[in-house]
Amino acid sequence: MPRTFAGSPVRDLLALTSRPEVISFAGGLPAPELFDVDGLRAAFDQAVSARSLQYAPTEGDVDLRGLVADRLTRRGLPTAVEDLLVTSGSQQALTLVVTALLEPGAVVAVEEPTYLAALQCFQLAGARVVPVAGDEHGLDPAALADVIARERPELLYLVPTFANPTGRTLSAARRAEIAALADRHGLWVVEDDPYGELRYRGEPVPSLASMSDRVLYAGSFSKVGAPGLRLGWLRAPESIMRTLVIVKQAADLHTSTVDQAAAAVYLKANDLDEHIRGLCAAYRERRDAMIGALPSTVPAGTRWSDPDGGMFVWVSLPGGVDTSSLITAALARDVAFVPGAPFYATTPDRSTLRLSFTTNTVDEIAEGMRRLGTVLR
Repeated sequence: MPRTFAGSPVRDLLALTSRPEVISFAGGLPAPELFDVDGLRAAFDQAVSARSLQYAPTEGDVDLRGLVADRLTRRGLPTAVEDLLVTSGSQQALTLVVTALLEPGAVVAVEEPTYLAALQCFQLAGARVVPVAGDEHGLDPAALADVIARERPELLYLVPTFANPTGRTLSAARRAEIAALADRHGLWVVEDDPYGELRYRGEPVPSLASMSDRVLYAGSFSKVGAPGLRLGWLRAPESIMRTLVIVKQAADLHTSTVDQAAAAVYLKANDLDEHIRGLCAAYRERRDAMIGALPSTVPAGTRWSDPDGGMFVWVSLPGGVDTSSLITAALARDVAFVPGAPFYATTPDRSTLRLSFTTNTVDEIAEGMRRLGTVLR
């Protein structure tokens, strides 16, 4: 008998929201009108050659790895070419780490709530997932210390900057405490950082990986470039890089050579930082539009996050309502959101929901929130 696994409610919702009249706050999708289509088309025109259409080293295009290493170093995370493995999106990076480090039954600690696809990845590996409590400042180091003492996890997974789904950011002080706990207990940590460059206010926080050699750092072009490229990277210490390379060889030999070559050409020919500044300006307006509309959208007593960056606002409704029971009514009014329950590893808070503000314009957000208000109020 084949094994059975739960699907992703987010992916299922995306299928239901494909009608053009639906204003969807469900998927964590970048705005397609902000893709640099012309720049990427020119990069592919230059990159396509016999060499870029051939098999390539598993570790990835050396030019691309060098460019990524330079970007990470400029952001405060000293990185060399040999520290990086190019992956098919940061989701594959997580899959490779899980395959390399975890046996079935291993314990994985996660912030609560956390990224849904990470929970799916741990389920596929047969791991036992243990939640760690947190608050508006991110995961609580004292709660992590308790979980380490009680459960002895082999891996901690977290999205410390503009987390999916909550939008919250782990404070610098807590990062230092968590890094110290990882060093003290020999705990591997995955720092998933797809949103870190999408900051709309405040100062950057040092990465966890800059504080400990026990931290594996995953990044991606999906949110600052285009998700269809499926290009990510994993920064890992020499002690496990060879194992990760072997695991990737077994998975897909290497990430698309031509896509890597085009990304390298693009990064050399274009100012990605300038492009990101444009994204941040647009997304800041969209975040502000959603936050500004929430008081008239939700019932009294509702709480929500006000993220400094990223893509998501996390909403907690009063009165013990189950937000999954509201989806049908929302879709009937041509608006969509994601119920919060699937983002919990164990006992969910069913009164929560996730809203993404990046995909829609300010005017679309205003109309979508008006529609959502007829459901939530």
